[in-house]
Amino acid sequence: MSLFKRLLNPNYKKSDEKAKKAQKAEHSSYYPEQKLPVDEKFTFNFKKNGGKFIYCENWEEVTEAFDNIMLENDWYEQDVFCFNEQLCQKFDGFNLNFGNSEAATFFLSSCESLIANNGSILLSSNQIKEKKLKELPFNIIIFATTSQLVDTISEGLRTIKNQSSGYIPSNITTIQDFETEKEKDFMSYGSSTKNLYLLLLEDL
Repeated sequence: MSLFKRLLNPNYKKSDEKAKKAQKAEHSSYYPEQKLPVDEKFTFNFKKNGGKFIYCENWEEVTEAFDNIMLENDWYEQDVFCFNEQLCQKFDGFNLNFGNSEAATFFLSSCESLIANNGSILLSSNQIKEKKLKELPFNIIIFATTSQLVDTISEGLRTIKNQSSGYIPSNITTIQDFETEKEKDFMSYGSSTKNLYLLLLEDL
């Protein structure tokens, strides 16, 4: 069974169908707007964008999922672009070469927030310094927790402000285009397409 059949919750199929019905309802101005829980909305939109994620209940499942990603892509003994020293230490036992080379096989990072209403990943200089998205490796693995789920980008920006004691990080951006062949709409025009995996750890 494919690794990515492990979804956010056992009732995901129902949630997916519910989300599709809500999306279809948008075409009718007479149909009342259907509110989805933030986790279901993010799951639906993130997957619609072409993202791949694994929901993990504990750190043991995170390392198992990370190991499976390494195996599926043959990424062992490869260079990893990572600014986060804590993540370098947490994934130190996988025979990887951590550094800051843009030519690395993949980029490993945390994020600021997970944005539900468009299925995007919010990043800032805390994760990518002053790098532009196009300067990052094509392959990306993001480690995040369920407490980082927010409904809108505005909420994500407010979280950054609240967590920053006097210093607001720069270079705030989002990634939401995860399909190379996908036709870009106006909102994603100019964005950098990435092959992105999300390791989502339950912490609520």
